[in-house]
Amino acid sequence: MKIRSGAYYKKILKRLPRYGLAIILSLIFLSPFIIMVTTALKTNSDAFTIPVKLLPREVIWNNFPEAVAKIPYFRHMANTIFITLFSVLGQLFATPLVAYSLAKIKWRGAPVISSLIMGTMMIPYTVTMIPLYRIWSELHLTNTYIPLIAPTFFGSPFYIIIMRQFFAGIPNSLLEAAKIDGAGEFKRYILIALPLSKPALTTVGIYAFVAAWSDYLAPLIYINKVDKLTLSLGLQSFLNQFSVDWTHLMAAATIFVIPVVAFFLIFQRNFVEGIATSGLKA
Repeated sequence: MKIRSGAYYKKILKRLPRYGLAIILSLIFLSPFIIMVTTALKTNSDAFTIPVKLLPREVIWNNFPEAVAKIPYFRHMANTIFITLFSVLGQLFATPLVAYSLAKIKWRGAPVISSLIMGTMMIPYTVTMIPLYRIWSELHLTNTYIPLIAPTFFGSPFYIIIMRQFFAGIPNSLLEAAKIDGAGEFKRYILIALPLSKPALTTVGIYAFVAAWSDYLAPLIYINKVDKLTLSLGLQSFLNQFSVDWTHLMAAATIFVIPVVAFFLIFQRNFVEGIATSGLKA
């Protein structure tokens, strides 16, 4: 049996406050998700019983299939997947192109464009919401997914800044060596810059996925046909004029959240690496 020294236990005691704080903060941030899941497993009467109990008295698994059957859930999910897929592809196509040109190509006006891109991050969406709607309306493209997808193929300021910072950290010697070997600018971008930027691309992909999957305001503005609604809008069907079907709403919301959680868990390592080496790096 291995005997631990006093220094070892002192080290553990020093770490206990940090671990305790981490556990408390984790429970605080997880509490809405836990309440959502436990409510989804209750009856409506159990959900409003006083005093409130976190765990259900009786687990009702039927809430999940009943919630899916109450609304055209899979139709809404297909619409959401379609928008999310093309939104992520658009961001991953346009964002690194713009960021690479700002970070590694010396051209007049690049610093000004970078400043303007950062400046647009300070403009709230509510300011541009009405002008954008009028533009798409004049083009007769409302009630289509084009207003939701097309802007992603021009990149987003926040994602461009993340990618620009990552590209700025790539040694110029790598690109110059490829240039000496006869590689053009686009070839250096494809063969050197993009493979090295996988962590940053993963970060952008996760942000873009979550933004498109959970977007509520933009679909609310541009879509009003029932067969074109996304899941975030379809969940409103559980909200009646005088009551709310909370258990079925929470069950449907739990299914809605699962892809986001799974996507993050799969790419968590690359996501953390991308944040550490891109957006927070000068």
